[in-house]
Amino acid sequence: MSDSFFRPVSGFDLPRFAGVPTFMRLPHVPFDHPRFGEVQIGLIGAPWDGGTTNRPGPRHGPRQLRDLSTMIRAVNGATWVAPFDLARCADLGDVAPNPGDLMESMARMEAFYARVVAAGIRPLTGGGDHLCSLPILRAVAKARPVGLIQFDSHTDLNDVYFGTSRYNHGTPFRRAVEEGLIEPSRYVLIGIRGTAYGREDRDFAEANGIRIIPIAEFHARGPEDVMAEAREIVGAGPVYVSYDIDFVDPAFAPGTGTPEVGGPTSWQAVQVAQGLRGLDVVGADLVEVSPPFDQSGGTAWLGVSLMFEMLCVMAERVARG
Repeated sequence: MSDSFFRPVSGFDLPRFAGVPTFMRLPHVPFDHPRFGEVQIGLIGAPWDGGTTNRPGPRHGPRQLRDLSTMIRAVNGATWVAPFDLARCADLGDVAPNPGDLMESMARMEAFYARVVAAGIRPLTGGGDHLCSLPILRAVAKARPVGLIQFDSHTDLNDVYFGTSRYNHGTPFRRAVEEGLIEPSRYVLIGIRGTAYGREDRDFAEANGIRIIPIAEFHARGPEDVMAEAREIVGAGPVYVSYDIDFVDPAFAPGTGTPEVGGPTSWQAVQVAQGLRGLDVVGADLVEVSPPFDQSGGTAWLGVSLMFEMLCVMAERVARG
């Protein structure tokens, strides 16, 4: 790519602590921008945690993620992918939720992403709690179901909370399967662990042919072998990637609402993201970063580093056409 407009501001030209922070110092290109139609990968903030059932805070995630993302440079030092040379990337801004109305917020998110998808843009989202993934999938998978790779310590396949709540951050992928947005045979969850309410979510996964790789199996096999299986499961078709930061052990990512001990290290977290290379990733998200629980920004820095790894995978795919 030779168009300098879509290149991030370099730390050689402007100190990283200066300027207005956008995702990875990319240009801000809202819907009404004259160059919106040229964007190929759009980075989006979803500042909403209306689906949180215990410790709130991910609504503040996108702002901290943007701030920490000023540390991202132009080239991946492990894979040597230069994503901003391969695809036209931009910060499309934030979805504007209604914090007083869960269903309206989801409708607003679905409408926002429908415009993104209609423009041929692949969305990469910084959340926000995990319920954000459902309205995004409603837009991304409207034309056809997608495969799903979910990095998480929880399945988020539960049915109902508190007797009536069918829409919260513990239920999005149950709803997505029911709505036909995900192909269950092309769906793999990696890193599941911790205490449980029961087996309902696991029984749902088994009944629908969804592959769960618990954390003990992940540690026994290692990231490379696990990701080889994940790539085989989702195959060559379109795939969405949902990365909950609580997949990572809280020693490395304490800034999240529902941490679970015994998880991967930050290096293993990066390895699995790099293991997505070659897949047709049509959209991705990084969710559940909660700044009130890590004001140092370390969790957000890991989060945006993982977003960059996913961006590299998406940019390689865009470049291949």
